[in-house]
Amino acid sequence: MSTHNSKPSSGRDHGRRPTINDIARIAGVSKKTVSRVINASPFVRSDTRERIEAVIADLGYAPDPQARALAYGRSFLIGLVYDNPNPQYVVNMQLGLLDGMKGSGFELVVHPCDRNSPTFLADLKGFIERQRLFGVVLTPSVSEDERAAKLLNDIDCSYVRVASVSLDDPEHMIETRDRIGGREAAVHLADLGHTRIGHISGPVNFRSSHERRRGFEEGLAERSQVLTGRYVVEGAYTFESGFQCALNLLAQQPRPTAIFAGNDEMAAGVLQAARELNISVPEELSVVGFDDFQIASRLWPTLTTVRTPTREIGRLAVERLIGRETEARDPQDRLPTLIVRKSTAQAPY
Repeated sequence: MSTHNSKPSSGRDHGRRPTINDIARIAGVSKKTVSRVINASPFVRSDTRERIEAVIADLGYAPDPQARALAYGRSFLIGLVYDNPNPQYVVNMQLGLLDGMKGSGFELVVHPCDRNSPTFLADLKGFIERQRLFGVVLTPSVSEDERAAKLLNDIDCSYVRVASVSLDDPEHMIETRDRIGGREAAVHLADLGHTRIGHISGPVNFRSSHERRRGFEEGLAERSQVLTGRYVVEGAYTFESGFQCALNLLAQQPRPTAIFAGNDEMAAGVLQAARELNISVPEELSVVGFDDFQIASRLWPTLTTVRTPTREIGRLAVERLIGRETEARDPQDRLPTLIVRKSTAQAPY
């Protein structure tokens, strides 16, 4: 008596590598539909997707990156281009990009650069052309450089810019809206009764520095206060610059009772300076940072700061770039929000 096995044969030929044609034939769909599943397109019915994925798993199929590059005229590589002194920002952005690329077949390559270098544009063009990139994500301050955007348009390379304000058409932009965060920091300190408030800004060539300060000034104005010029110094988004700038501010007479630093690295430098000067935080000096990177909750006292969801922003940027974006352009949970911890308190007098 013969036994009939109802499970259809996979049709797998173990002597050769399976192709997209094999997947399409066994799943009973077109090659185009298989391609959509491989590239994580949302425009495939769930039951069809499951059937195709089951065949892919059964055959052990993996797309040939060289073949895909030839077929599409470009590699399946996404470039992250950055000129940023804060390593934690770069790490968080990379993690977000990898989140958004998961299961898409795309891979990430990174390109640190110096936008002040005379070879900046030539180096960027060479990077894109050597790798035959599908597209790039530009982060501050490279994203704020109109020369870079023009180059990408000229060589027909897809891109998304991450910046504190809109600088381009919506399909090319993820706005971080840093001004909102600066305003929240100001209102928080003013409502605690502080009137002598210092500010350590980021580098002048970062748009975020200007937006965070502008928002801070607007928040103070809402509480009938102004940011006094002698209580403002320019930092470099680094711990060392925050430390030195804080020493300068705390040497003022009368000294400020609160300092808003343009990022968490500089805020950590402020805490170190206060410690060396035997100034108690927050009893004598309140400190607010910006970013809410991991360091903010590991300092003592823990740092009151403005949270910017860098990893989430990275995910949204790459999803927009490769066409996987399915949510609204401006979700509220992407806006900066103040996180109150132990480094701020009522003004001492």
